[in-house]
Amino acid sequence: MINYYFHCPTQCWLHANRINLEDNSEDVRMGKVLHEINAEHSKSAEISIDNVKVDKLTKEYLVEVKKSDSDPQAVKWQVLLYLYKLKQKGIDKKGKIEFLEKNRQNKKVHHVELTKENEAQLLHVLEEIQRLIDRPAPPAAVFDRKCKRCAYFEYCFI
Repeated sequence: MINYYFHCPTQCWLHANRINLEDNSEDVRMGKVLHEINAEHSKSAEISIDNVKVDKLTKEYLVEVKKSDSDPQAVKWQVLLYLYKLKQKGIDKKGKIEFLEKNRQNKKVHHVELTKENEAQLLHVLEEIQRLIDRPAPPAAVFDRKCKRCAYFEYCFI
């Protein structure tokens, strides 16, 4: 939910309220295949913690793998949420986000840490998300470049 919230509040509300159009999205299918490939090549791939799935845990890092860096802010908060969930279970890790860019041999890597400041912000964001999804209707869709490739494009604009 947190990734959707930062990406698009309308998408967050729709997904939270069980309006799921992602099964028709080629980008979503590509992301799932990427995760399956990474799982095949890693001994520590995809671990379930409560209601989230972590791509990989190493001795030092919680690793989230994305196919592109199209929305790094959303992924950052997603990783912060995962780090918070681990912290609640007594596990302290740092976050690492690996962006596997198209037509590039090297991947971009961003590091994230759960500080007291961003933990407080995270708790505030989680409250905002709850208020958003409790609304009786989704917020009005606001067109952006990224909307063209969104699984919810037809719902919002056609």
